[in-house]
Amino acid sequence: MKLRSLLFVPGDRPDRFAKAAASGADAIIIDLEDSVGLDRKIVAREAAAEYLSGDRPVPVFVRVNPQDSHLTHDDLASVLPYMPDGIVLPKAEGARSINWLRAEAAAVADSQDGEAPPILPIATETPGAVFDLGTLREVAVYLAGVSWGAEDLPASVGAVTAREVDGSYTAPFEMVRSLTLFAAHAAGVAAIDTVFPNISDPASLAAYVGRAARDGFTGMLAIHPSQVATINAGFTPSSAQLAYAQSIVDAFAANPGAGVLQLDGKMIDAPHLKAALSILARV
Repeated sequence: MKLRSLLFVPGDRPDRFAKAAASGADAIIIDLEDSVGLDRKIVAREAAAEYLSGDRPVPVFVRVNPQDSHLTHDDLASVLPYMPDGIVLPKAEGARSINWLRAEAAAVADSQDGEAPPILPIATETPGAVFDLGTLREVAVYLAGVSWGAEDLPASVGAVTAREVDGSYTAPFEMVRSLTLFAAHAAGVAAIDTVFPNISDPASLAAYVGRAARDGFTGMLAIHPSQVATINAGFTPSSAQLAYAQSIVDAFAANPGAGVLQLDGKMIDAPHLKAALSILARV
């Protein structure tokens, strides 16, 4: 499943589902959590279930409510019979949260003949979760990717903000972003960067996406359809990148058994080949 862009849409706004699916996003996330008030949870579940029961032009994930909300079981009971393409788990705390969600899904499946779809944890929204990131490799087979959050975590530690004036992250949260990146790659799954909240600043969004792709993220969460094209472009290798990656692969293919080669005046070795194969695989 290609996951360059995953667009959130409030679960209690079914009038927006089709627009989100037509935005060009690789997947949409119907949200049953933060964007839906407590008195609208049932409405959102019903709308999500109805949409999932029909044709899906793109993969559809559902963000359920977190474990401590005591709402997750009912969320799963509503949507699992229609088998969403993935479940987004907020406030996840490493492998134990993934195993807990799978147990909840199993309990629902006993009565509704369902099974657990791949899980995308939002893996850094509590202080304790930061220390559990490394355990996600233990449950990698159940994951669609790993993402992080830059809103709940600052609030939980009393930070005034997670961002500098230019939109970059302050040191504590840049560290968390990096740890998420490494946790995703350690698990061998998609590394999904968090949302860019300023929907009225496309230039800064493009710069943010460029940094994320440079650093090794493979996709990003979006909160508005206007962000999708920029995100997709940023996580799609350019023709120049593809050509150079192919030249590395070709060089090693022409020299089987070589450990180090020279290409365009530069030395290349196994890590360069691995990176080139990764770029080509994204196409």
